[in-house]
Amino acid sequence: MPWRQVAVLAFWVIPAVSTAEMYTWIDDQGVAHFTDIKPGEREHKQVELRRPSLIPMRENIRRGERVSTINRQINRSLEGDHDGNRKASAQQEARELKRKNARCAGYRERLERIQQQLRAGYSNDKGNRLRRQRREVSQKLSRECLLG
Repeated sequence: MPWRQVAVLAFWVIPAVSTAEMYTWIDDQGVAHFTDIKPGEREHKQVELRRPSLIPMRENIRRGERVSTINRQINRSLEGDHDGNRKASAQQEARELKRKNARCAGYRERLERIQQQLRAGYSNDKGNRLRRQRREVSQKLSRECLLG
């Protein structure tokens, strides 16, 4: 019996939430306000709400890699360098890639060491420090290695 009441309640609440309207107006001091209640006498605009676009992280990374590849190709074609300069730039690019891969491997190793320390047990202070380090290294890894 309680499930039936929950179903009836959901039947009435969900459509009301999905049809919410959003309004915006600017007050006398130039501050923009947003609300879901119609502002009455004030001059206002109704905001059109769109569903957020969701791109999985892996697809986002692939797009970034494709854009980077396209940018490199465009830069090469715009430079119009001679073959010798192209070889030198290709070697330089290979060195940079090797450095980046080594740096990323270091981040991964450091992250794994921190994870092992967290799994092994810790005091509160050490745990907070390890979680902070894990967060920082993880951000560096994603920023420098995964996203670009």
